[in-house]
Amino acid sequence: MILPSFVVSADTFDDDLDGMLFPEEEAVIGEAVGKRRREFTTARLCARKALRTLGRPPSPILPGPRGEPRWPAGVVGSITHCTGYRAAVLGEPSKASAIGVDAEPNEPLPNGVLEAIALVRERDAVHTLLREHPGIRWDRLLFSAKESVYKAWFPLTNQWLSFENAAITIDPLKGVFSARLLVSGPWIDGRRLTGFSGRWIVGHGLILTSIVVPTPVMAHR
Repeated sequence: MILPSFVVSADTFDDDLDGMLFPEEEAVIGEAVGKRRREFTTARLCARKALRTLGRPPSPILPGPRGEPRWPAGVVGSITHCTGYRAAVLGEPSKASAIGVDAEPNEPLPNGVLEAIALVRERDAVHTLLREHPGIRWDRLLFSAKESVYKAWFPLTNQWLSFENAAITIDPLKGVFSARLLVSGPWIDGRRLTGFSGRWIVGHGLILTSIVVPTPVMAHR
């Protein structure tokens, strides 16, 4: 389990080829190639299933300026999709300030990508983990963790966050990771955000990472 009980999720390993889109969504994706359309459609169906679990009516989920999903008022969430997997995780602002989830295949990153996305210390840690725990592609897990960081960061700030702006530390035994922000984070309930805590899991050929930032009032109960 990599999600707290106060959020809801929906996921699938299969695309719904008959899935219906709202007209506004169709206008966004209508000219896309088959693969992109399947990803978009099935991820939106997951999102609407999660909305139902929250007791919310179905609604169009349109992409924002950075491709981020724009949720209905009173909802925070994150969508992810990769080959063979689609998922959405949603919560309410009274319980979760931000959510970031990412799915990746448990496969090596393409050549050159690790050098492009990782700090020197992170690359050294990845090489050590690959030697000591070879069943997991730690380079891909690092990439996924950074994707989850960005997905949690952007709705809080509406600002870009580069890969090198967060330093990731992965615990290979406990299924957790931490992200230390190397830039000034936003203020949340009178406190500056300095980093994120996340969880990861590997199975079915996939790497999944998640970050859920509890709303401070709830966190202090």
